[in-house]
Amino acid sequence: MMRTRIQYIVLATLIFFIAPLSALAEGLIVDQTFSGKNQIIVTLSGPVDKVVAENIDNYTVFEEADPDIILALSSATLGKEGKNITLVFKDPLNMVKTHVVAAKNLAGIDKTTFKVSKSYLGYLFGILISALLINNFVFTKYLGLCVFFGTSKKKSTAKGMGVVFTMVIVVSALMSWFFFNYILTPFNLNFLQIVVFIGLVSLTVQAVDTVLRKVNPILFNSFGVYLVLVIANCVIIAVPLILANNNYNIFETFMLALGAGGGFLLALYLMSAVSERLQLAKIPPTFKGLPIAFIVAGQFAMAFLGFSGLQVF
Repeated sequence: MMRTRIQYIVLATLIFFIAPLSALAEGLIVDQTFSGKNQIIVTLSGPVDKVVAENIDNYTVFEEADPDIILALSSATLGKEGKNITLVFKDPLNMVKTHVVAAKNLAGIDKTTFKVSKSYLGYLFGILISALLINNFVFTKYLGLCVFFGTSKKKSTAKGMGVVFTMVIVVSALMSWFFFNYILTPFNLNFLQIVVFIGLVSLTVQAVDTVLRKVNPILFNSFGVYLVLVIANCVIIAVPLILANNNYNIFETFMLALGAGGGFLLALYLMSAVSERLQLAKIPPTFKGLPIAFIVAGQFAMAFLGFSGLQVF
């Protein structure tokens, strides 16, 4: 009985001394976020010692998925108020991954551990903007040019084709994700992914063809052979291959497909707007038709290069 009481007293004493330190450790880190390509900014609840905060040996940083690979720090800088620490790394950080930071001796605490990660909604929005503008499949990757030049002569046709293309690519990408994750990968049939993806795209295009023929025959006739060419469009095949290589989940796949379709719609609309003006312009006979179209597409491609390096969230 006496022994049990002694154990309770020792335990209570440990809790009495350790609990404040734990509370201090939990409340020490107010905010943590990525900055630039190779920085992590840590905001503290109060000022800390400058010498301790700027000693890079006091920090251990690694990706949560790879704890054995320690990321090399270049410098650690404490802000003027002593509450912000900027950790600069020698190599760019993979901001898609969650990073774990372990700091020693900050505010008298032996070890403080916290995680740094991007907002998942921001990450999803980043995938959308990347496929829409930064890595536009037409103007930066030069995919799907056959359908692009064929259906970008009038705004009405361009808008209709862009909407249909977006519908096809979203539906086919979601089906491709399902087949890849629940059929191809479990049964080790990844070598068949291109054949399966093309089949799913063909099935989707055929369904859209049948529906469009009944619902809007005028728009269907304006597409002509280009609706069938959607099956062989590089963009619509590239999206399932990207999601397979990056192991995207269903939400990331949807945002990638929506961004790719929206980017194609944007490219078609911009090109059709210029094409309608070119019909009234005095163009040398040598440049009429495809030559002037390639020149305009090249200028759009140069303009879209301005989005290179853009980071969202």
